[in-house]
Amino acid sequence: MTSPWTEDLPVVPAASRLIIERAHEEFVRGNSDDDRVRNVRGMVRESWRRSLDRLVGVEDLPPIGIPADELDRLRHEHPLAGAIDMIRTLLIPGVSEDSGVVVAVGDAAGRLLWVEGDRRLRLRAGEMGFVAGATWSEEAMGTAAPGTALMLDQSVQIRGAEHFNRLVQGWSCTAAPVHDPETRRLLGVIDVTGTDVVVTPQAKLLVDATARAVEGELLLSRLRARAEQPTRTRRSRTQPAVTGRTTLRVLGRDRALLETAADQSVTVFELSVRHAEIMLMLATHRQGLSAERLSELVYGDPEASVTLRAEIVRLRKVLEKSAPHLVPESRPYRLGGGLETDAQQLLSLLDRGAHRVALSAYRGDVLPESTAPGVEEFRDSVRTALREALMSEASVDVLLAFADTETGSADGELLRLCLEMLPARSPKRAGLVARIEKLEQG
Repeated sequence: MTSPWTEDLPVVPAASRLIIERAHEEFVRGNSDDDRVRNVRGMVRESWRRSLDRLVGVEDLPPIGIPADELDRLRHEHPLAGAIDMIRTLLIPGVSEDSGVVVAVGDAAGRLLWVEGDRRLRLRAGEMGFVAGATWSEEAMGTAAPGTALMLDQSVQIRGAEHFNRLVQGWSCTAAPVHDPETRRLLGVIDVTGTDVVVTPQAKLLVDATARAVEGELLLSRLRARAEQPTRTRRSRTQPAVTGRTTLRVLGRDRALLETAADQSVTVFELSVRHAEIMLMLATHRQGLSAERLSELVYGDPEASVTLRAEIVRLRKVLEKSAPHLVPESRPYRLGGGLETDAQQLLSLLDRGAHRVALSAYRGDVLPESTAPGVEEFRDSVRTALREALMSEASVDVLLAFADTETGSADGELLRLCLEMLPARSPKRAGLVARIEKLEQG
């Protein structure tokens, strides 16, 4: 089955990209009465206005706050989970890796739960944070098909420079909302992103038809389930307790921060160096650690368990006041509740291809002054993973930004790769050559 996106379809006529780009610049400067702004479609102008009113940044990256384990849970529990195979079949038939488009499915809040399709395009889209776990609501990213379709509760096409965020203006997209077939409650959104081939009339018809097909399949599935269990009694379900998300911030910090977000408030507590090392080891070994193994990771000596136990007692007293749900259990030592680290979040972003977002989240090495063997090993693994992911898949702009960090500034191989990737007449080449020569000389 061939991809519907590889055909040479006529693109919908629109004002030239240059006119829209200039209209956008005038609009964000406050000149909404400029004649060029009047050439922009009314739906887009209104979305720009909402974006400006909500103080959406014109070059901001999307928030990516869903860790990998929670993303799996959200996917499993979402009503559209059973329709993903249908969406793939209708929108990216055949070899999806070479389909020429990126297909995303998000929830009603604009959080992308699935992002699939052409591998090359997904890597490029990842640079602007278009990855699973990212929030692409209009409140977060301004005018873009997924968020604007959810905002208006109708299918939307956004072409190139019509996007509010400049980082997205090299793309076009079509999206359609999906509703519960019985209650009409908004369930989520289906989006196709790529070149201008995804904003043709045919593209809109295809995405709309896919959304309606999904709604129909949801209804049929429910009818079948009711027919199979006509006398099933309704069981009461207890709502799970809502708990705050706690993050251990260790990137670029010697004294880690324990940050808990709950009920629209954030509490932050600074840990001592030793407590930060213990918490990091427990967070990265969720199955638990024996006293001997934890002593080895923290003190470099498996026989230091007496010293460790005394420190654990002090740590428990600290956590009982600041984060009681994290008080460590014993035999083996493990955390009482879930704890994320910003370093693990960084690795998750790299796995999703969000290289630019990952680099913006990189504040430096993990607990840089710590000499605990376990910390040193984890620090090296994070640094290596970041470097290898960027050097193998990131764009030259992201690589140049990495080269300006403390970690990348003295990396000769990285600088030479940037030099190879830059165009022959790029003005940035001279500076790179000078930096490479300086490294080689000394």
